[in-house]
Amino acid sequence: MEPTLTDTAIAVRSLHRRQGTFALHDVDVTVPTGLVTGLVGPNGAGKTTLVKSILGLVGTDSGSVGLFGTGTPQDAAVRERIGVVLDQVSAAPEWKVGAVGRYAGLLYERWDDRRFRDLLDRYDVPAGNRVGGLSRGQTVKLSLAMALAHDPELLVLDEPSSGLDPVARRELADTIREFVLDPGHTVLFSTHITEELDDLADHLVVLAGGTVAYEGAVDELHERFAVVRGAGPFPEVARPSTIGVRHDTTGRWEGLIRSDDTAWFGPDVVIDQATTDDVVVHLAGDTRSTRKEITA
Repeated sequence: MEPTLTDTAIAVRSLHRRQGTFALHDVDVTVPTGLVTGLVGPNGAGKTTLVKSILGLVGTDSGSVGLFGTGTPQDAAVRERIGVVLDQVSAAPEWKVGAVGRYAGLLYERWDDRRFRDLLDRYDVPAGNRVGGLSRGQTVKLSLAMALAHDPELLVLDEPSSGLDPVARRELADTIREFVLDPGHTVLFSTHITEELDDLADHLVVLAGGTVAYEGAVDELHERFAVVRGAGPFPEVARPSTIGVRHDTTGRWEGLIRSDDTAWFGPDVVIDQATTDDVVVHLAGDTRSTRKEITA
């Protein structure tokens, strides 16, 4: 039976997971089909834990993860439809690169070894080298080849560009753009390098302290938020409307506001459109329990 196309590739609802002193709590995330969704946040925000929860690689204390409408991470047929690139390649260091396909092919009914080798050639990953001798960039490209060789509909990438040089990052971005030319394909891209997503992502999820601080279209984020900067005492009347106020040693301050809250500030401040990085930095720095209400 052919898989049914839905508007939502991933639906996370009220997810809780505690791991030591850290917890994901009350996480709701929707990843729309056919788009690139960026999952961003500072180190320690919970991005990898959320990705592994979505993939069923770790358990959850409560809540649910739905894939392709009705599937779950435990369904073998669902796993067949997902390509995964994690921080570490899922191949033994002593394996020859060209032989990886023999082992990976046991996991997927739709594995195409010819496509796998074509991808290795395209990415310039030497098939005769051992996995443990590959560079960081070659390891990511091997993971990409493994993820794409069974023709997935959903590509999940967890911090794939960490440690890559600019050329390799561009090649990765080109691969993602090519993948989503098919309207039935979806990408979830976790990263702490927000600049990568400004020209790549359509949809954005910002994690901060184990909760979703923002979710929505990238264009809407840039329209909705602004950064306000000033010197001297911070205007306390604006405190409830300002997110993540930061002060430096020179007496200057800055904070994140909604674009329609500029009236709280006088003419002696500078107000600029917020970048994705601005939003992540200030949402991560905001410790108020009302954060979700502020950013909704």
